[in-house]
Amino acid sequence: MSTEQHSDSTHPGKAPRTERGRRTLRKLLDAAAAEFGEHGFHEASITAITRRAGTALGSFYTYFNSKDEIFRALVDDLSGKVREAARNARQQDLPSLEMERASLIGFLRFAAEHKEIYRIIDECEFVDPASFRQHYQSTATRIHERLTEGMRKGDLRDNLGEAHAWAIMGMNVFLGLRYAVWDDTAAEDVAELANSILREGIARRN
Repeated sequence: MSTEQHSDSTHPGKAPRTERGRRTLRKLLDAAAAEFGEHGFHEASITAITRRAGTALGSFYTYFNSKDEIFRALVDDLSGKVREAARNARQQDLPSLEMERASLIGFLRFAAEHKEIYRIIDECEFVDPASFRQHYQSTATRIHERLTEGMRKGDLRDNLGEAHAWAIMGMNVFLGLRYAVWDDTAAEDVAELANSILREGIARRN
């Protein structure tokens, strides 16, 4: 989806060294997403993951030591996919507000196709709090970087800070839950609504 690489999700020393190994790892992560998304962390099993992936049980332990470990790797993998989906939906020369609109469209489309991400990330708060925090911290940081660039270009007002980035992220997350996961609403319509809030605010104008 992008030339940018996100962090290696496997246990140190267990990164695949061949194309076949990379395909197997991808199958395991995709199967884990389906298994954790359907049954939750505690009910999911390594056997069920390998069965979904169509791989031998031994293949799992080639890359991961435990169910906890593949869960952490999956959260990292999904965070990377969210980042790439948002980036791939936008162009670098867009005005700042259009950049936010395009990024949200990319996220909403990804969430609609991967509804399991909400359950997995929500469970991550209790299974691996550090990964949960990192997921949202890194997302807010990227938004803050875009806001900072928008201020530099003169597209946005000068006093935007980290809290503004977290507010935008919170809006995007819950719009995704309501309109991409619970319902299937056109991403463009939802993104325009969010963009109008950024553009105009909600105060009555004289």
